[in-house]
Amino acid sequence: MERNALLTAGAVGVVVVALVAAAVVPGVVADPTDDGPVRPGPVDVAGVSIAAGQATGETVTLEIETRIDHRGNPTQNVSVLVRAVDAESGLLTTTQELDVGTLSKTGEVATTTNLTVPREGGYDIEVVLYSDDERVDQARKSVRGVSAIKPPYLRSTTSFTDSEALPPVSFAVAEAGEDRTTLDLTATLTNAGDDPAEDLSVMFVLRQAESNIVASRTTVDAGTIAAGRTETVDASASVPNDYNYYIDAVLLRDGVVIDTARGAANLNPTRTISVNQTREDVELRVEDFENGDGDVPQRTDYEQTETSSQAPGFGPIVAVVGLLAAVFAARRWSK
Repeated sequence: MERNALLTAGAVGVVVVALVAAAVVPGVVADPTDDGPVRPGPVDVAGVSIAAGQATGETVTLEIETRIDHRGNPTQNVSVLVRAVDAESGLLTTTQELDVGTLSKTGEVATTTNLTVPREGGYDIEVVLYSDDERVDQARKSVRGVSAIKPPYLRSTTSFTDSEALPPVSFAVAEAGEDRTTLDLTATLTNAGDDPAEDLSVMFVLRQAESNIVASRTTVDAGTIAAGRTETVDASASVPNDYNYYIDAVLLRDGVVIDTARGAANLNPTRTISVNQTREDVELRVEDFENGDGDVPQRTDYEQTETSSQAPGFGPIVAVVGLLAAVFAARRWSK
């Protein structure tokens, strides 16, 4: 019995010492909730989109929206660097940096950066994502035909028609004299918008084909053109006989040139001219999204890991196991 009591007292002593050490010495008993330093969650570029902003006669503002994907723990000091590189020369045109700050929620966050560039040519837009001043991802998009982005004073839904059935500029001989010929001029306009077009005028300029001398110039009011309608504007001009003329029609709104068209009048029976029309539609184009180049670290899919304190010590489970072992040994000795 004395031996059993001695063993039991020893086991109880081990438990008491373990509990006292856990309370007095930090780190002796490992805290299962202690995962060590918090690792920032991964961030990358989820998408880039480009929209046309305010435009002037010389420049245009490109609105660059960058969507950042964040997962896991909060990530601090996130920033976005956006650059516009001239597509033809490869020279850097402008750059803008945006401080995003700390990302704590899981999901996508949209940021917008405005870049003002000359209203001509095309540009390669580069988006670089940083976390704690370290480049973590990048993307690139290309935009072409920037000149198609017109300032407000150049925008119009009305233009000259472009068809064989309804030529933009036509003429008829109204009166033929000994020295001069009177022409009836007609310009055909179409309003492709949803609202009536007002405050429009058409200027007719007749130039002698060989010398480029202006033989006649006249401006007439185009009136109001209803939405979706096609209307004609008429004028007359008197020019010398036996010459060929280019008929240039200029559509104006408040003194601003909106559209132009050209026709030809052959009044010299021994020689004729024609209007070679080459029309090219220039539109704003944004190429598909491209991932980062090979020299930039690509996105890494992180796995959740568990870390524990490196300080030596005994957990509560170890103490309980020691107590049970002591009791078991005591019972064996008692037998």
